[in-house]
Amino acid sequence: MKRILTFLLLVALTAAGADAKVYKLTSPDRKTEVTVDAGRQIVWSVTHEGKEVLAPSAVSMTVDGKIIGLDAKVKSAKTEKVKGSVPSPLWRQASLNECYNQLTLDLGDGWGLTFRAYDGEGVGYRFWSTSVKKGACVTAECAEFNFSRDYTTYVPYSTGTKNPYATSFESRYTVAPLSAFRPDQPAFTPLLVCLEGDLRVEITDSDIESYPGMFLRKGPGLSLKGDFAPVPEKTHATATRGQVYVDTYSDKLAVIGENASKKAPRYFPWRLLAIAEKETQLPVNNLVWLTASPSRVKDISWIRPGKVAWDWWNDWNITGVDFESGINTQTYKYYIDFASANGIEYVVLDEGWSDPLDIMKIQKEIDLKELCSYAAAKHVDLILWAVCYVLDKDLEKACKTYGKMGVKGFKVDFMNRDDQPVTEMLYRIAETCARHELLVDYHGMYKPAGMNRTWPNVINFEGVWGLEQMKWSKDDMVEYDVTFPFIRQLSGPVDYTQGAMRNQLRDEYVPNNSNPTSQGTRARQVAEYIIFDSPLVMLCDNPSAYMKEQQTTDFITAIPTVWDETRILQGEIGKYIVTARRSGSTWYIGGLTNWDAREVMLDLGKLLKGQHNAVLFGDGVNAARNATDYKLSRLEVKAGKPLKLHMAAGGGFVLVIE
Repeated sequence: MKRILTFLLLVALTAAGADAKVYKLTSPDRKTEVTVDAGRQIVWSVTHEGKEVLAPSAVSMTVDGKIIGLDAKVKSAKTEKVKGSVPSPLWRQASLNECYNQLTLDLGDGWGLTFRAYDGEGVGYRFWSTSVKKGACVTAECAEFNFSRDYTTYVPYSTGTKNPYATSFESRYTVAPLSAFRPDQPAFTPLLVCLEGDLRVEITDSDIESYPGMFLRKGPGLSLKGDFAPVPEKTHATATRGQVYVDTYSDKLAVIGENASKKAPRYFPWRLLAIAEKETQLPVNNLVWLTASPSRVKDISWIRPGKVAWDWWNDWNITGVDFESGINTQTYKYYIDFASANGIEYVVLDEGWSDPLDIMKIQKEIDLKELCSYAAAKHVDLILWAVCYVLDKDLEKACKTYGKMGVKGFKVDFMNRDDQPVTEMLYRIAETCARHELLVDYHGMYKPAGMNRTWPNVINFEGVWGLEQMKWSKDDMVEYDVTFPFIRQLSGPVDYTQGAMRNQLRDEYVPNNSNPTSQGTRARQVAEYIIFDSPLVMLCDNPSAYMKEQQTTDFITAIPTVWDETRILQGEIGKYIVTARRSGSTWYIGGLTNWDAREVMLDLGKLLKGQHNAVLFGDGVNAARNATDYKLSRLEVKAGKPLKLHMAAGGGFVLVIE
């Protein structure tokens, strides 16, 4: 239920009446304050409990040569107060509290600017228009983020060298002061700025539809400025996977399309500042989801979250069978049998099942109709992998053909861009798949940016430096695991692909493509099913390995993938995190640490009353010598009696309170 109250804005800092140019907007709890100076250049600034979050920063858009936000003449200003509860299925909470005040400025000529200040989440603004016509061109946008002190930042730089806008959005974080921000390379968002004391702010965007996503570049002094990939002018596709690369760009950021309408405003993306009073609030900040467009799927009952038996990470490297494993019908029947025996909802047929350039051409080694029938009889559903551009060429045909065959969705890969044509394509794929009741798992993807609210059939997203890196990278994943939940996860779920059964300590780890391992302990891999938001989550290792480790497999498959409630009990970015999630009346508590062994004290009185039975999957006594060592034990826990839990170096734990 939501209540909306509309009333005229009364507070102005300059002269009263029509000449007023400076406006104040506070969050309902009055902790956060936005000041908007609508003079010659629209400038906004933000404070939280009197502490500066954002120094005065300019905003504007240039459309067909006109700069919206320059020489602004505010025709009217109004505020709204919204308070209520919003259902949030397939997410970290069953519902979310939504409480914000909103300021809307009518800038004349059919243009406007809206600001919001939320309780407990943060602030943001977006432009909108009722007059912009189809074919109008956005050629520039000014989105400044100015700071008055040289704060520490966590920066995920683009990996694109020749083209900085071509990136997998999977970078690790560079920790450095604002003054050290690289002038030669943009970063993608979210980006974390550590403000005074424990105050934190993340810069990001949401509701990116038919518009490029926001990168950040170094501005003058201690400033960051929005940077946006222009519309490509010339592209080429590769002959191997059909991936599309940009050769040259136009001078346009976006071209207004069919959805421009005088009756329904054309909304542009939100520019957001997610604000947290302490770091443990960051992984459960819901600002991105709350500012996204509501669901366009009326009936979501067919959307089934769950787990996936996955082939690619383990290189189809099953053992103990009397056939040659690989991309063939027999191998996938083996995966289906394993999924069925363990209550796993899905099997993915990853790269190789079809012609790389023609999704309608199935490889001769794969009998897809037979696999669909076999899977249906075993109560397992199939998901097909595709390069996004290849799928898009035959989108309607592929959805209709494979949906009728019994396939339940697509894993869509290798976008590696977030310019306007790509964001339009991804919404087009989401809409078409929804009409055919097909799931979408976006891999090779920028952050969700609220798409999981608008199109809930898009059930997971990559945009994370996930476990696939362990097939080829020697870099430190353990520290990254306790960093990105505070940053990237704020934007939405992650297709991290955890679940390795071969686990190695720091000094013994080596990457291996066909027999990949994880860094850190077995208990760490299990805990990641609690720590990471993943409504559709992989079991990345091969069925042969899981069947040899049935106790671990049984524990993993019993963990839910969507939740009624999520809380962060403890944590410090880059060091450790303890997350509690509730499904029904059962609490699942997961912990991860970096390469420092650590003990945590849990105060369970915050979650439950009385005495309860619990199951602990934790690091074994010898986990410091052998990363696969774990201990599964039963214990009694009691509210009011602190519980001490140990994590080995690179370790973790899961506590299930029944």
